[in-house]
Amino acid sequence: MHGHDVVIARSGAEAVRNLGVASGCEVLVVDIGLPDSDGRDVCQALRAGGQHAPVLFLTALDAVHDRVAGFRAGGDDYVAKPFALAEVLVRIEALVRRSRPLPEATSGLHLDPDRFAVRHGERSCALTPTEFRVLAAIAAEPGTVVRRRAAVAAGWPDGAAVSENTIDSYVRRIRVKLEAVGSPVALETVRGVGFVIR
Repeated sequence: MHGHDVVIARSGAEAVRNLGVASGCEVLVVDIGLPDSDGRDVCQALRAGGQHAPVLFLTALDAVHDRVAGFRAGGDDYVAKPFALAEVLVRIEALVRRSRPLPEATSGLHLDPDRFAVRHGERSCALTPTEFRVLAAIAAEPGTVVRRRAAVAAGWPDGAAVSENTIDSYVRRIRVKLEAVGSPVALETVRGVGFVIR
């Protein structure tokens, strides 16, 4: 009714399958409470797969920690239910105006938020939820160094005192799993700064 072409995904798995880079979407409107997964994990999986259209979280979860976790997962805006449709439409228009250019995708690396897994080709390996979130945060910015504190914020969205050794341990385990699926990209440590996917 307002001039937008709408593509609907009824689950997180369907969103990851159909709303990737090739979908041509200008804005993604994502609920956090999806039937099969957390919308924040879906957002991270899409980001890691190269989808960088702005994300508007539209959800009943309105606590401060929910909103913070949404932004840390890669969201660009957040509206809690109940909402006014006019406000949502204006926010969508603003996100389209501010759209950023797309970085290059992480060549063939796919994250599955429904199964908490990483896949390349036919090979798949399960991740813990924390490993999934850390990898998704780093893979969402291929070629860019993601600072250690950003990786920690992604892995522990509700906050935690995470030591250097702990994040390094998670990154080592993620590397092993990337090798297990024959990943075409490597997860590298930039000493004293953070991590990068190349």
